[in-house]
Amino acid sequence: MVKVLGLDIGGANTKAAYIETEEGTVKELRTSMEYFPIWKGKEQLPKVLEKLKKRVTESTALDGVGVTITAELSDAYMTKKEGINHVLDCVKQVYDDTPTFVLDVEADLLTVEDAQREPLKVASANWAATGWMVSQLTKNCVVVDVGSTTTSIVPVVNGKIAAAGRTDLEKLQKGELVYSGSLRTNVAAIVDTIPVRGIMTRVSSELFAQSGDVHLLLDHINEDEYTAETCDGRGKTRKETMARLARVVCADIDMLTEEEIVAMAKFVYDRQVEQIAGGLKQIYERIKPSLQEKIVVVVTGFGRNFLAKKAAEKAGFKQIIDMKELLSSEAAVVSPSVGVALMVASSLEGKTVTWKQS
Repeated sequence: MVKVLGLDIGGANTKAAYIETEEGTVKELRTSMEYFPIWKGKEQLPKVLEKLKKRVTESTALDGVGVTITAELSDAYMTKKEGINHVLDCVKQVYDDTPTFVLDVEADLLTVEDAQREPLKVASANWAATGWMVSQLTKNCVVVDVGSTTTSIVPVVNGKIAAAGRTDLEKLQKGELVYSGSLRTNVAAIVDTIPVRGIMTRVSSELFAQSGDVHLLLDHINEDEYTAETCDGRGKTRKETMARLARVVCADIDMLTEEEIVAMAKFVYDRQVEQIAGGLKQIYERIKPSLQEKIVVVVTGFGRNFLAKKAAEKAGFKQIIDMKELLSSEAAVVSPSVGVALMVASSLEGKTVTWKQS
């Protein structure tokens, strides 16, 4: 029996996946996620890691820990090098007695020491964990992973990750990273105008409302699933949500009706779907010449149903698979942490670990 913990340490959320494997098969999975805006207190990261460890491992002795990091982009750090080194120092503090491996952008596992020597090789590599995991399940596909903040789009061709970008900058250029997510995206980063009473109206560039408000108002998520902080610090009732969205056009809930504000939310939602579909189409055009068959889109992440799936449909794809159909609904929400755990377990077992059969 091999017992492994996978960590996906982000700027706003840290996710953990504990797996037990035996003879190349996953026997148990436990996952957890903690909202932790690292820019508000990076020195608290060890406590967050300890909390997640206790929550999912139940004090079980671990054979290995796998880590992937995106928190280095936070403005809590001056450079990515500083961020990677700080995060890995925190990991070492918590898991000092456990073999620990860090995922790099080539989907390889490095020692913590090697990762700290070459921090840019491991910066924002969580997409590689998801891509690797899906490549073991389907040989030709595009993975669309919509989290709270961003969307990663990972092409898989002939069973291999076929990403053109390695850094976030390159992935933004190639369409493989769309900075639009299900909870934390400023509405003003999705649209610059919104129709109000038949007139296209410019929006304010203040952080008045975010994508979580849009999806809460449209019943894509509930209050408990809206784990991010609200822009104004108020609650997540329908009235409070409408007030935030009305403010985007410098209005309020006395000036606009509920019907008008909901119509604004629908417009923003449609544009966000188009943003993600645009990245998906850009990638498909690049990989299309190397494909011998119709491509499958695998959707994963918190926003897989109301954003990833809709974007794939908008881009014209017919065959769309929910990650939960390949693995489980738990794995679909925290894919990178599950992926890096599977990679470490495979390394320790000496063969690729597969999912348990239902």
